[in-house]
Amino acid sequence: MNKPRQQPPAPQLRRRSLLQAGAAALLAPHWLPALASTPPAAARRAAWRRADAIVAKLRGHVRFPKRDFLVTDFGAQPCQTKLVKAWVTHDDQALVPTQADNAHDCYPHFKAAIEACAAAGGGRVVIPKGYWYCAGPIVLRSNVHVHLQAGAHILFSQYPDDYARHGEFDCGDNGKLTLSRWQSNDCLNYAPMVYALNARNIALTGEDWTSRLDGQGGVPFNEAGDCWWSWKGRNRTMNAVSQTTAPGYKEGQPTQVVPNPLNKPLQDIAPGLSAAQRKLIEGEGDKWRSDERYLPALSEAGVPVEQRVFGKGHYLRPSMIHFINCSNVLLQGYHVQNTPFWQHHPVNCRNLVIRKVHAESRGPNSDGFDPEACDHVLVEDCVFDSGDDCIAIKAGKNRDTQYGPTRNVVIQGCTMHSGHGAVTLGSEMAGGIEHVYARDLVFENAHWATDPLNIAIRLKTNMNRGGYLRHFYVKNVKVPNGVQLSPSHYALLPGSPIDTKGLATAAGAVVSFDCDYAPTADSVRIRPPEVSDIHIENVTVGNVDKDGTRGSCYQAIAILGPVASDYNGPQPAPPVLPVRRVSVSNCDFGNPVNAAQPIALYNVAGLTLENVKISGKKLDTIMTS
Repeated sequence: MNKPRQQPPAPQLRRRSLLQAGAAALLAPHWLPALASTPPAAARRAAWRRADAIVAKLRGHVRFPKRDFLVTDFGAQPCQTKLVKAWVTHDDQALVPTQADNAHDCYPHFKAAIEACAAAGGGRVVIPKGYWYCAGPIVLRSNVHVHLQAGAHILFSQYPDDYARHGEFDCGDNGKLTLSRWQSNDCLNYAPMVYALNARNIALTGEDWTSRLDGQGGVPFNEAGDCWWSWKGRNRTMNAVSQTTAPGYKEGQPTQVVPNPLNKPLQDIAPGLSAAQRKLIEGEGDKWRSDERYLPALSEAGVPVEQRVFGKGHYLRPSMIHFINCSNVLLQGYHVQNTPFWQHHPVNCRNLVIRKVHAESRGPNSDGFDPEACDHVLVEDCVFDSGDDCIAIKAGKNRDTQYGPTRNVVIQGCTMHSGHGAVTLGSEMAGGIEHVYARDLVFENAHWATDPLNIAIRLKTNMNRGGYLRHFYVKNVKVPNGVQLSPSHYALLPGSPIDTKGLATAAGAVVSFDCDYAPTADSVRIRPPEVSDIHIENVTVGNVDKDGTRGSCYQAIAILGPVASDYNGPQPAPPVLPVRRVSVSNCDFGNPVNAAQPIALYNVAGLTLENVKISGKKLDTIMTS
């Protein structure tokens, strides 16, 4: 009988300070003196030449005929506004402009202008200065460029039912829905505010940051004060500093995390499964019937997308700008704000540029930019102010990996004001991520006193999400106000070998690679991830003073490799590999609050530190665990 593979024991970390004890004492005997695993300078230069080639390929990649279609020529009319009290972050409310009562709905007129532009062979659809109310999605078509002039402000309806009226799939009581992806699983759901499917040569641009796309995610849609963001429900992060509940959430109300009686038992919707297969997918209790877990369960069960019906009666919020299977895409020059869910979510797109965009939404799951299963992507000169990850690179989840990996991504010249992770890979990465280059960035952490940046450079995956990350390069990053000074983590499975005391994998580390991310959220844990060939250089982290504590972070580096004991599939278990070939060079991590354990490792083979400063002391060594 085959025995489960055993995970190497966690290192016994000494409690006295690394800087008091000396480098050789922290993880002895896990420190090695040589630097043989550091990539040669020539190899690193070659990697950045590859990044330069990606950037060069994406210069001038879209072109449109020089003809304009003014939306007012198709009946669009600007609207008056009124002030309402709305949520503007997880924790704060303010008066914001929304459409006045009986505002003119521009949805059909925007649609008519886009259709006329496409029929003419392409061109530019122009939205002038003013407030414009749109109670439905803007759907881009091939060779169409939608442009917002300076001062144009689109107020997308805050009423969910308006995004279950115009989709191509008539799903009865659930509404007319749209093919989409929600947290990397395919489904039929509410339409995104801006959408494209199978389009070629498309653009969404603004003249400047007074050109606004407003999702009104925190504006109430009923007398009870519910808004899109209320559907998030409870936060699962342990020791969270902020964002502990969803805006407007009230105990007992239906949300995406509460079992939904409309979700049918697996034996009804996937009768071909054995009892053992159903048990593995469902796990314990009925939490699997909450909308956010039911959709992944349908993927695991092999249920086709046309039977994964959500929309009305369900609580999966749509992404704001969502493109699927598109090529030659430009997003440039506008300000997007207050989005119901992820701000930008391109899936299976090729040759995509997002440039000079202000992505500002500090509500639940308001990721700034989430390219998924995309190839050749440039993120350039953008500003992110997010309620979740600023940039989060994705690649499918569960069995929805048909689009393959995300690869050939360059992130450069951007500023991140706040978020969970500034540059994040995962957590949905079952299809793999490779060849990602991030350089010349500022992680400002502008709200460090009340809503701090959780982590600067972040990887998230687990034994469900699996996938691989390889060839990830980072250089020239400034973190002037550090990251969160206290540790946060996710609940682990019973019997986990990880010691959570003082662990900063969810928040509090400058660099966090977590291959055991939120393991209790996934019932099926059969896909060990592989992480290798990551090289980080020239990162400088500043200190701040808060509540009598001066520091730059809680931990400088927290790397948790895959945990073999989490596996719950058939035997023999697949190989569970450590995190391999990671180098950090020419970095200054400031003063971590956890001076006794500024670096935490588990199942890591070869973390190379070269000219790395922690609390002013220089480290040149290799660590393994």
